[in-house]
Amino acid sequence: MTDGGWELVRGERGWPKTLEDLRVPPERLYGLGSVEVLSTPSLAVVGARRATPYGLAIAEMAARTAVGCGATVVSGGAMGCDHAAGAAALRAGGRTVVVSGCGADVVYPATSADVYRGAMERGGAIVSAERWGAGPRRWAFPKRNSLIAALSQVLVVTEAGVRSGTMSTAEAAAELGRTVYAIPGSIFSPESAGTNRLISEGASVIADEQALSVALSLDFGHLPLARQEGARGHGPVVSALLASPSRPEELAVRLGEDVLTILRTLTDYEARGIVERLPDGRYSPTRTLLLEQNRGPRIASSALGRQEGEEHGPDR
Repeated sequence: MTDGGWELVRGERGWPKTLEDLRVPPERLYGLGSVEVLSTPSLAVVGARRATPYGLAIAEMAARTAVGCGATVVSGGAMGCDHAAGAAALRAGGRTVVVSGCGADVVYPATSADVYRGAMERGGAIVSAERWGAGPRRWAFPKRNSLIAALSQVLVVTEAGVRSGTMSTAEAAAELGRTVYAIPGSIFSPESAGTNRLISEGASVIADEQALSVALSLDFGHLPLARQEGARGHGPVVSALLASPSRPEELAVRLGEDVLTILRTLTDYEARGIVERLPDGRYSPTRTLLLEQNRGPRIASSALGRQEGEEHGPDR
């Protein structure tokens, strides 16, 4: 056993009861951090590794909203949406559980080291069904995805291709009877093809942050956070990019402008941190802008069933 690590044998004290919902539960769990956090109300956030700014913003929004409802945020610790969710949960003062496809003492990928460290330091955990020191192996990740689904009461799918680990997690959650929320995306975006398909197959659609807050308030027994509407606009170019990341020539046709005018606008917006250029040449609103579009002033949340006027905060 690694220093500071723990091992749980199936059926012993502390074993998460939700794992018994799996068709073939693991016989042993290896972990670092808190054992108790594995039995707290939890929400999993999953999404693409090569996520767009839209997907990253959704992952952060989902994690932040979950923390406001007193839920632990569960993810796979991968780059992209997993990392964004875990980091956002920690910034919001919440807890996160990283379910690894490697040994619990192996940080993979290395770029997620901050989330792994924060999970242990702030009451969360790193957990795995793989032995100590085990490196990344392809066959271990489907098993990891099933553990993510089993440890959570609710799953939020932020952004996913049709054939992806994210979709396998969603399928596992549906088989286990978990609540699955999917965030719609552009029908022209390959990164949203999986989430859009989930919606067409019956997953609950989340239209905006307020809708997610209300849904999670019912799932976890907290009143939704109050918010004010009114995100400021940035003109037709950003409005078009909010609908779908696009190349300059596509924007020119859609908006009836010449390409040079569009390029000058995009260059100005990129310098101001409003848009960014994706690796495939398309432009997208930045993650910061997308979060601002959904964020408003808030007041403290309160638990359902308590008397009006009683002061309290979200459960930790």
